[in-house]
Amino acid sequence: MPKKKVRKVYFGMEVQEAIVEYNSTTDHNLRNVIYRDRIHAAFDKLSENIINTFKFSYFDYSFTEVKQEVVAFLVMNIHKYDHTKGSKAFSYFSVVAKNYLILHNNNNYKKYKSHDPIDVLDSEKYINNVDKTEYYNDFINVLVEYFEDNIPLFFSRKKDIDVAYAIIELMKKRENIENFNKKALYILIREMTNVKTSQITKVVNVFKKCYTRIFNEYETNGILEKPSPFKFPTT
Repeated sequence: MPKKKVRKVYFGMEVQEAIVEYNSTTDHNLRNVIYRDRIHAAFDKLSENIINTFKFSYFDYSFTEVKQEVVAFLVMNIHKYDHTKGSKAFSYFSVVAKNYLILHNNNNYKKYKSHDPIDVLDSEKYINNVDKTEYYNDFINVLVEYFEDNIPLFFSRKKDIDVAYAIIELMKKRENIENFNKKALYILIREMTNVKTSQITKVVNVFKKCYTRIFNEYETNGILEKPSPFKFPTT
């Protein structure tokens, strides 16, 4: 009986290891070799698959040019990948590519809308080209990671820190929580931390202060930069 042919994974652990190696050296010649021989093909195929999957329609140039643009954006952001956080390189760069395309597809749509008569535009057609639910779910994942990494910058009191981690834990498990009623969530957090509602509200308000800034950065760049140290007042 002939052996079943094993399909080669185009973006597996060997590519992730190459990216880690690329980021760990400052030798430009070595970086060029690593990228050319071990990373480029995976970035190229990933970009092609994302474009074909989501059917982005509003680009003024050819498929090949769009793909080259996405690959270039991945290379520009390759240094932001941190394997110590536990995320797979394939998942990370898939989100980066998809968000870049969503951002530019939406911007191009706005340009079309500003130049074409309104009655010939079907806005739902543009909106439905992109799965908004998945886009915002990606953003929430980034937001959770951002808050979790920086809670000690936002809070100094142990009670505040405990509440903050409880909120993050609920955000991580949001798909398994059936009741998103605010009162019910506050009760859950109180049970997890044994604090008063006013304490929870104070922590939530701190998160709210930076939410808009984070979302705007994500919408503008398609990716969230690692934050500079800063601290919001908790009183």
